[in-house]
Amino acid sequence: MTNPLPRILIEPIVRAALLEDLGRAGDITADAVIPATATTRVAFIARDPGIIAGLDCAAIAFALLDPTLALHIHIPDGSEVHPGDTIATIEGNARAIVSAERVALNFLGPLSGIATATNFIAKSIAHTQARITCTRKTTPNLRALQKYAVRCGGGANHRFGLDDAILIKDNHIAIAGGISSAIARARAAAGHLVKIECEVDTLEQLAQALRAGADAILLDNFTLPALREAIAMINHTAIAEASGRITPQTAPAIAETGVDLLSAGWLTHSTKVLDIGLDFLP
Repeated sequence: MTNPLPRILIEPIVRAALLEDLGRAGDITADAVIPATATTRVAFIARDPGIIAGLDCAAIAFALLDPTLALHIHIPDGSEVHPGDTIATIEGNARAIVSAERVALNFLGPLSGIATATNFIAKSIAHTQARITCTRKTTPNLRALQKYAVRCGGGANHRFGLDDAILIKDNHIAIAGGISSAIARARAAAGHLVKIECEVDTLEQLAQALRAGADAILLDNFTLPALREAIAMINHTAIAEASGRITPQTAPAIAETGVDLLSAGWLTHSTKVLDIGLDFLP
């Protein structure tokens, strides 16, 4: 079970989405068509197999429009679903339910898609020591939610921002005058709890990063033979992360080289939405 995000982190994001959808006059369709006192009962139904993530977002969307709505979760975040499964039911004021429906699904579908894609990779490399991790390639203002979805799928999180770890990449290296210089400067500036990771493109650069004492190495676009050689060079003295060309097809072979992490930006920016519908119940 994945620990839920604090409501205080989620609510402003969901509130902003509702304000965008309600516009300047509210849901004029629901107000015109549905009597103010009408009640109904609906259910989130899975139409694809996958892993659920984002139910708290959906719950908050409904609660913000009408706190008296009753939402009952049958299949919690991080759980597997199959087509036809009832994920959750909501009952209460009909206007509030139909007005919150789209915002709720706009969180639940994409976040469940991220969890599903992550889980597929996680299962494919479960026979190794490696873990699949996301990156900072997230939708602006949705990073916390998308990284939560990765955890729901059995993945790990990379940096949450620029301030929680030092990651020296090619542009940093070029401007600093080389790998050794960049790592030395980073080490002098880093606090005692801040890890330093360095991106390398070649085995020669890897040797430099290891001599300079990097805590983690990002092995970018290495071939499988080069990855195996790199792992032998690192020899457990630093965390080894493989990046580039990580797909469901390539992940198992990359993980089998002995790397600790596989990072893939597409998990949070290019995954397919999990098809979930909101169906009315008799």
